[in-house]
Amino acid sequence: MRGESEANTMAVMKKKIDANRLNLKDQVVSINRVTKVVKGGKNMSFAALVVIGDAAEGVVGYGSGKAKEVPQAIRKGIEAAKKNLFRINLTQTTIPHQVLGHYGAGQVMLKPAPEGTGVIAGGTVRAVMTSVGVQNVLTKSIGSANPHNVVKATFDALAQLRDRSEVASLRGKSEEEF
Repeated sequence: MRGESEANTMAVMKKKIDANRLNLKDQVVSINRVTKVVKGGKNMSFAALVVIGDAAEGVVGYGSGKAKEVPQAIRKGIEAAKKNLFRINLTQTTIPHQVLGHYGAGQVMLKPAPEGTGVIAGGTVRAVMTSVGVQNVLTKSIGSANPHNVVKATFDALAQLRDRSEVASLRGKSEEEF
């Protein structure tokens, strides 16, 4: 089951999106100080997890960067995120249906919400939802609280979203039959 979910996520992510044509905004999800112990002592560096998105078009991506200084780590994370962009299906200001994303021990549930609800989410999931342009959604992060796993589980959930026309074509029916 896990292999199928990851394969679906990768199939959706394969569509190349040119980052230079979009007005992308970045958001730092977490910064972690990493220490490597070597013969001469300890080498310190910083790892940054960054989410970028164009709220108007439903395009979002994430990346991780590591460097000796925080600004360089963030810059590397942004460059990595620009290579991982993909487009998701939205209905006006929310998501089309409820979905559960998995990655490792982390699970993220996303539920559509009526207009005026806002983004009900924790910090990590909120960063992804605001970057993609979702304004009304209910979320629940289950299991792992590791930001990397939560971001990847959220992206797995977003990759599973389907709109009416896509479901109708998969079932061999017209959109009006739903």
